[in-house]
Order: sequence, then structure tokens, then C-alpha cells
Amino acid sequence: MADINITPFVDVMLVLLIIFMVTAPMLTVGVPLELPKTAAASLPTEQEEPLTVSLTADGLVMIQTTEIAEADLIPKLNAIAAERSSKKIFLRADGALPYTRVAEVMGALSAGGFSEIGLVTDAGGPKMDGN
Repeated sequence: MADINITPFVDVMLVLLIIFMVTAPMLTVGVPLELPKTAAASLPTEQEEPLTVSLTADGLVMIQTTEIAEADLIPKLNAIAAERSSKKIFLRADGALPYTRVAEVMGALSAGGFSEIGLVTDAGGPKMDGN
């Protein structure tokens, strides 16, 4: 018998596919934040990795996982957005930050030409529907 048996190869590939499908959503952004909890539903997923701006509890501004000076935020985002098909930005802010700080960054993003800004929160917050 001179045939090559590809069944074990297919089995291994299917197991690897499942492993990557499970772990890929967990690898999006690695900045540790204590996100506020809300009852909002998740946004639909996109083909590209989302462009994320994070505000940490100690006041740092980060693009994806890279710390950046506030003055460089809009120029860097414009340079990154020029190479992307989507202009959507996700804003992650630590729950301990005052709302004023989050609003300042959102205003700067909007003034910089980014009109599609999504706020990232954790699920499980109050629904405020009386139940």
C-alpha cells in the first residue's frame, strides 16, 4: 500500500483551527483597564482589527498597546487611519477616570476628523428598566 494517509493531518488541522478560533478574540488589546459595566449590546465585528485608543487610570493615553503623548495622538491616528479601510475608533477608558477626561479625548478625536467613535464597556451592568 503506497497511499499517504491524510486523516491524521486533517484531524490536527481541525484541532488547531478550533484553538485559534477560541483564542483570537481574546488577543485584541492588552492594556489592563477596569472598564465600566453597562447593559449595552456588542457592536458587530469587522474584518480589520479595531483601532483602539485607551485611557488608563493613571492618565496615560495609548493607541492599541503603545503609550503615546497627548500632543501626538491625532497626528498618529491620522497616519494609521490613512492605511486602513475603516475610520472607526474604539475608545476604552478606565472606570475610575472622570467623565471630563473621557469627553476631552472624544472631543479631540471628533475635531481630528474621527466621527465613528465607539465606547468600549464590559457587559453585566444595570439595565435601568425597573426590573
